[in-house]
Formats: sequence, C-alpha cells, structure tokens
Amino acid sequence: MRGLTIPKGKKYSKMVEPESKKMKSKGKSIRKKKEKPVEKTVEFTFGVPDAKEVFLAGEFNNWDTLSLPMKKDKKGIWKIKIKLTPGRYEYKFFADNVWVESLPGAEKSSNPFGTQNLVTWVK
Repeated sequence: MRGLTIPKGKKYSKMVEPESKKMKSKGKSIRKKKEKPVEKTVEFTFGVPDAKEVFLAGEFNNWDTLSLPMKKDKKGIWKIKIKLTPGRYEYKFFADNVWVESLPGAEKSSNPFGTQNLVTWVK
C-alpha cells in the first residue's frame, strides 16, 4: 500500500463498515441475505396411554388444535417432533378434546384465560 508504513512485526488489518445493508457490485445493487436462525428438533411427549387422540398446540402453530397430531408408541407414550428456533414457547396438549393444563414437574405460565400453559425453552 502506498503512503502507509507498517512497522515490522506488526499486523495490519483494515476494517470497513458497510454504509447500509445494500452493497454495490459492478453497478448493481445486492441485498445481503439475512441468516435464518438455526432450527432445532424438539420432541414433545405425553404419557397418558388411555388417551384416544392427542394434539400439540402452542405459540408455534397459533394454538391450532388439529395441525400437530401426536403418535402413540408401543409403550403408550404420545410423541411428536417439531422444528423450533431458539426461544421460549408456551404450549398445551389437547387430549380427547380437553386441554391439558398441568404436568408434574413442568414449567407453567398463567394465560389471559385464567388457566395455565406449559412452557418449554429451546436453546
């Protein structure tokens, strides 16, 4: 580089801050792609073998009681795996047309309807 003297043994790096999210390349405007948060597979389980049908509903599916049906394994445990980005999510199980508001040992949160939602954290 002309006009710049770097002392021997010193490292030189040049930091350039972008003017905006747009970059110009050969006269064309290019937008930087936003990176999607990493989705993680989360398994939800519900241990009530006598249930006839169980659905998972929560903030991640707009509380839709039909869109996430769970499957019962040979041991009678209802399971479903879904992809979620890191964060805190409130949810409930909807078993045989009844909301399940409490599970032993599960984190809970009060909701505006005077009932409880279950809480899970995705890291």
